[in-house]
This record gives sequence, structure tokens and C-alpha cells, in this order.
Amino acid sequence: MNWERRLYLTAHPFAYPLLRGLARRGPVVRVPGLGCVVNDAAAARAVLMDGEAFRKDGPGSPGDLWTPILGPSVLLNMEGEGHRALRRRLTELFTPATTTALCARVLEAPLKDLAARLERGEAVDLVDEMRTMAGSVICEVIGLRAPGEADARHWFEQGERVVSMVSLRSRTLKPSQVRRAKEVLGPLGDIAAEAYRAGDEATVMGRMKVLGLSEAEARGAAGAFFLTGTETVATLVPRLFALLHDTGTLDRVAADPEGLLDRAVDEAMRLTTPTPVMLRSVHAERTVAGVVVRPGDRVVIATHNCCADAGPFSLDGDAPDLKRLWFGAGPHFCIGFPLAMAEIRAVARVVLDGPALEVVSRRAARRVLLPTYSSLVVRARTAPGRERS
Repeated sequence: MNWERRLYLTAHPFAYPLLRGLARRGPVVRVPGLGCVVNDAAAARAVLMDGEAFRKDGPGSPGDLWTPILGPSVLLNMEGEGHRALRRRLTELFTPATTTALCARVLEAPLKDLAARLERGEAVDLVDEMRTMAGSVICEVIGLRAPGEADARHWFEQGERVVSMVSLRSRTLKPSQVRRAKEVLGPLGDIAAEAYRAGDEATVMGRMKVLGLSEAEARGAAGAFFLTGTETVATLVPRLFALLHDTGTLDRVAADPEGLLDRAVDEAMRLTTPTPVMLRSVHAERTVAGVVVRPGDRVVIATHNCCADAGPFSLDGDAPDLKRLWFGAGPHFCIGFPLAMAEIRAVARVVLDGPALEVVSRRAARRVLLPTYSSLVVRARTAPGRERS
């Protein structure tokens, strides 16, 4: 059994076999009690591009999960002109230039330390490293300036607490779960609100004030960034290096990062699929791959099926034209995509620039929403100071 399949089965021992079994039933499968499951990339894209018929703010949509915690206006649960207006104002906060600069500033010290440890031949747990670095970046985004390692780890763990409440089968959160999530997000919102009121344009929250967002919108956005902007990156980087190691392509990408790194990241994201499923509520009758859906129906886009079924991990040949479906499509394409890519590139380049690595141990994580490693320990294959093989 390959390690990617093992990660999914460890995280979702019952839901994952069901999800993969549905992929063999056709491009769209109606499942009683679950909804219409979309397994085809083209059909999934058509659904995601049609914001009038397929919405995130109706019964069975992500709004059922996040509105009780974050409020009604946080992109994750909005549609229509209100969503477009808020997205337009937030998009300029996450350009490739601004996110690259943010990651370079925040990660400079931890990346130097990581590079030195790898060069000395130390065994390094990439999972542990990424928890700290992803936590540091999100602390900067929400307004906690110059967080220490303890702050970064604390907030990463707090985010894990909330996200782990959700499973692939979740439709809503229990009242007790909503209370616990609010206990986590309340102090975070206070930090974001303080940064917002300070109005420092060098901060994301301060820029929100300059852009005309209300304090409530800034608090909600901080919560949404916090919940969606940590685990995606933290789980992807160890899985990326494991895939490169297991497919024998690690040295090849290390020798040509300019030409191959982005392709390797896209391939890793396609196979790992940061968002294994996406939910939509049907508000107008449509036909999806021959199946009629009507108002009140629920659509479950099996993103993992759509992406993983395009073939095995490969750096060669024609890449599947999925247009990064794992980040969504249309009006809800992930606004944090540039930040995620900037963070992944920053860490990956440092690791690839060091000595040739091998994976010396790993464990799959249990009771998580995003399948991942609980540890992935790497170490130089050669003694410190020797050239890369």
C-alpha cells in the first residue's frame, strides 16, 4: 500500500473507501442521505463556476458549518454581489509580491535554522517544522507581530482543535463544538481587531481598515484565514517531500528547482488534494453530467476523486489540465492561493538547496480532517560538507 493511500485510510478509515468506491460508479452519483456526488473534474468545474445555481450559503453547504462560528460575511459562506465586493477588497492583500515578501520576512530566521540543521546532518521532523512555520505566518496575517515559537505552535494547535471537529461526513457542528470553536477564535479575533484599529498598512489587518472593511469583517476574515490558511500548507510540505522521495524524483527537482519545483508542487497538491470534498447547496435546477439536480439538493464535489484519478505523480508528459481545481474554481477560487504557494516555495527551496535527503521514519496521523503525517523525519544521505549526489 502506498503512503498516500495509507494517510487517507488512517485519517478516514470508513469515509475514504466509500469516497473512492463512488468514483467507480460514474461522473455523478446520487447517494441517499449524502447528496449528488461529483467525481468528474469537468462536471466539478461547471458546478463551481455556476454561482447562481450552486451556492455556499444554503442548507448542506459550508455555511452550515462556519456561519455559527464566524458570522455571515467571511467569503466561506457568501454569494452574490456582497461576496464579489468583499473579495475584490481582500484580493489585493494576497498578491504574489506581497505574500512572497511576507513569507521572506517571517520565515527568515526559522529557515536559516532549518538549513543549518540539515547541513549538520541532523534528523529533522518536517511535520514539526511546518507546524511552527505555518503558525508563524498565520500569526503575522492575523496581526500578532513577531510571534515567538511558542506563540506559533499555540495558535497552530488551536486551529487544529477547530478543524479536527469536522469530518468528511460533517453537515453541521454540534452546539458544544460551536462553543469550543468560539472559545478558540474569540482571543484570535481580539488580536485581529487590535491590529485593525491600529491601522498599520504594513499589516494585513491594518490594510483591511484602509480598504474600508468594517472591524466585524476584519475579525471574520481573520478567523477564516486562520482556519483555512494553516493546515493546508503545513500538511502539504511533508507530503510533497515524501512523494518526491518515494518516486525517486527528489534529487531531480533539487537539481532544477526553477524548472521543476512548481510542477512538483502542483502534482503533489493534485494527489494530496488539500480540500478532499467541496459542498454546494442547489438553488436552481441544472443538469450535471446527465443527472438532474433541483433546489434543495446537496452537491458533494469529490475533489480528491476528480484530481487523483488523473494519474500517478509525474514530472513528465502533459500535466492534467485541472487548473488547480484543488483550490476551487470561479468566484470561490481560494483567495489565499498566493500565500500558500509563497510559503511552500520558501520552505521547499531551502530544503532542496541543502544536502541530499532521505526519509528515515514516518507515521500517519489519526483523527484529522486533512490526511497527513504525524511525523516525517528526514536526514542528509551523505556526511555534512559532501556534494549532493
